[in-house]
Amino acid sequence: MISKKLEDALNEQINKEFYSAYLYLGMAAHFESEGLKGFAKWMRVQALEEQGHAMRIYDYLFSVDAKPVLKPIEEAPVHYAKHPVEVIQDVLKHEQFVTASINSLYELALAEKDYKTQVFLQWFINEQVEEEENDRNILDAFKHINGNAGLLILDKELGKRE
Repeated sequence: MISKKLEDALNEQINKEFYSAYLYLGMAAHFESEGLKGFAKWMRVQALEEQGHAMRIYDYLFSVDAKPVLKPIEEAPVHYAKHPVEVIQDVLKHEQFVTASINSLYELALAEKDYKTQVFLQWFINEQVEEEENDRNILDAFKHINGNAGLLILDKELGKRE
């Protein structure tokens, strides 16, 4: 069993993870409508990962005799009047927000001396390092793009993500 405070905080994280999935699916829709199918695929895979993160917390709550509470998910934008690099910058900013949220969860588990939840959250901490690194790598690739041909090459490369 975990504390009610920690249970509530984990339920809030479930909502944030599902919102992340919606956000990335909205970005996928934008890229698809712009003909950037590789960017769209990359974002769709990212959306699926975020759903998986939410479900990992969902399952954990059951394992500690707590109950998931599924709250409404905020509507995500699907139209962006931005260059793809700016959309990816938004992705990085969002992942940094999620990282801060996971860190806050860990701090709460630490304060409550809930060791099992600390161990559980360690996976998410490691995952966030990877998420932010992937986004920075894409942003670094943009630094070397000259014109639309380079954008199309990057689009093709991102489309290889499984």
